[in-house]
Amino acid sequence: MEARPGPGCMSKKKTIFLFLPVLLLLAPLLRAETLLPFISGEKLEYEMKWGFFPVGYATMEVNRLPGNEANRTAMGPVHQVKFFVRTNSFADTFYKVRTTITSTMDDAFTRTLSYQKSQREGSTRREILVDYDYGKNEVRYSLNSQDPKIMPLPEPCFDPLAIAYYFRIHPIEPNSEKILPTCDGKKFRKVAVRSGDREKLKLPMGTYSVIRTEPAMENLGGVFNKSPDGLLQVWYSDDLRRVPVRVSSKVVVGSFTATLSRAHPPLAKNY
Repeated sequence: MEARPGPGCMSKKKTIFLFLPVLLLLAPLLRAETLLPFISGEKLEYEMKWGFFPVGYATMEVNRLPGNEANRTAMGPVHQVKFFVRTNSFADTFYKVRTTITSTMDDAFTRTLSYQKSQREGSTRREILVDYDYGKNEVRYSLNSQDPKIMPLPEPCFDPLAIAYYFRIHPIEPNSEKILPTCDGKKFRKVAVRSGDREKLKLPMGTYSVIRTEPAMENLGGVFNKSPDGLLQVWYSDDLRRVPVRVSSKVVVGSFTATLSRAHPPLAKNY
């Protein structure tokens, strides 16, 4: 005589079928969070030095937000990266900096949707807004609320801030090169990011295994105005999170370094 499934078994099957549509709807959201090496709310704090002198601090934070709160063209959740840098009272006397940059990316972190920069550096005062319209394959650049300048956008790309986070998504192999499409609203370029050997780097929270990279970004603007012969270097932790733990660059007013002093969540030992 063939055994029939009992009522308990039928109840479990019904429950699975009832929740299946919900799981299918949530799958893209769960996948977007679990595949990224950073979580919503990650905050990185840096101490900045000009030579041996402390000159200020910088913070970077990433959050996942509903699209209608962060970007009017986004149909679903987005990732928003915020960067803020300020000089201390010592540096303020010769080059005062209070700059905020906000980058809005799609949920899977595959392209920039918008880029905003409130720049207060020395005598420079700029409010920059860049909108990336992939439906029209164009980017609109607006400076200080002037009429926007429009340029063609040949492919999905990243802004100068988002490129640092996008570089974290894939494993970093020593002595390799990645080409990343980048656009700041005025120029589209393919940026080559070259990595070096694994190194040991001493940070305020301990010694870590890292990989040094060199983005070949011409006419780079950002925290300071980079000098023509300046060399930008970024060290990433050699682990699954790939956190940028140090940035070094030669700029118009000299050489500066930004070293990670605090991270939330904290960095795990990786050496």
